[in-house]
Amino acid sequence: MSNIEYSRESLFESLNTITDFVRWGASLFKQSDLFYGHGNTTAIDEAAYLVLHTLHLEPDTHSLYFSSHVTVDEKKALIDILLRRAKEKIPAAYLTQESWFAGLSFYIDERVLVPRSPIAELIQKHYEPWVDPEQVENILDLCTGSACIAIANAYYFPHASIDAVDISKDALAVARKNVERHQLHDQVTLIESDLFKNIPEKQYDIIVSNPPYVDADDLANMPKEFHSEPEIGLAAGQDGLELVIPMLEQAAQYLTTTGILIVEVGNSDYALQQRYPDLPFYWLEFEQGGQGIFLLTKEQLESYFYVPK
Repeated sequence: MSNIEYSRESLFESLNTITDFVRWGASLFKQSDLFYGHGNTTAIDEAAYLVLHTLHLEPDTHSLYFSSHVTVDEKKALIDILLRRAKEKIPAAYLTQESWFAGLSFYIDERVLVPRSPIAELIQKHYEPWVDPEQVENILDLCTGSACIAIANAYYFPHASIDAVDISKDALAVARKNVERHQLHDQVTLIESDLFKNIPEKQYDIIVSNPPYVDADDLANMPKEFHSEPEIGLAAGQDGLELVIPMLEQAAQYLTTTGILIVEVGNSDYALQQRYPDLPFYWLEFEQGGQGIFLLTKEQLESYFYVPK
C-alpha cells in the first residue's frame, strides 16, 4: 500500500456522490490486497458498507440515493475511513464499531472477535429438527465474546433463559454493552468462567459454542486483518483443540436428556476426527455457506465419555 498515494485536494474535487466514493473505495481496496473475512466478501461490498455507515445510512439503502452529493465534512470522513481500511488493514467492523449477526446489530471493538459464524443460520432456524423450539427453556453459550450468539438466541427463543460465558473480562465488558443495547438484562445472564468452571448447577437444552479453535500453524499464517483480533479468541494450542476437548468431556452433565451440543471448530475438524475416530460427529451443512460445525446429543456424549460415579 505504501506506493499508493492520493492527493486529498484532488479527491475532494473528483469525488462527489455516494457512488463515486463506493467506486473509489473498491478500487483502492483491490490495489491494497485486502482480505475479506469479517462479514463482506468483495471490495465493492466492503466499500459500500463503510460509505453507508459513515453517512449514517442503513446497509440496505436504495441505490436511488447513491447519486446524492455528499458534503465537505462527509467527504473528509469518507476519505479518512476508506484510506485507513486500506493502509492499516483493520477489519471494517472495528472501524465502525458495529457488526451484524443473524440480522441484528452489535457493538464491536478490538476486545472481541468480529461475529461471522454460520451458527447464525442454525439460530434463525430454531435449531430444527434437532430440538422442539417450544420445549427449549435453557441455552448455554460458551465463549460468548460479544454475546452475539447468546443475544440472537434470546430473540429466536424469547421464552428461554440464556447463560453467556467467557473467561475474558474484556470480552464480557463488550457483551454487557450488547445486552444493554438489546435490553435483554432479564433474559441473558453473563458469567465469567473458564468453560464450565463457574456454571450454575442446571441442565441446558442447547449448549452452543464458537470457541477459539485456530491451531498454531494457521494462526501464524493468518492475513493481517485477523491479527487485529484478540489472540485469546483465536488461539487454541498446537492442534486447535485446547478448549474443544474439555467441552466434549464435560458437556453431557450439563445437558438435559434430549439436549444437544453444537460447537464450531473450523479447520480443526480434521484434527478432531483424528483424535476421536469413533465419536459420531454430525457435521452440519449450511445454505449460506460455512463448515466445521458439529452436533452431538447428550446420549452420544455420555456413551463415549462415561465417567463412573
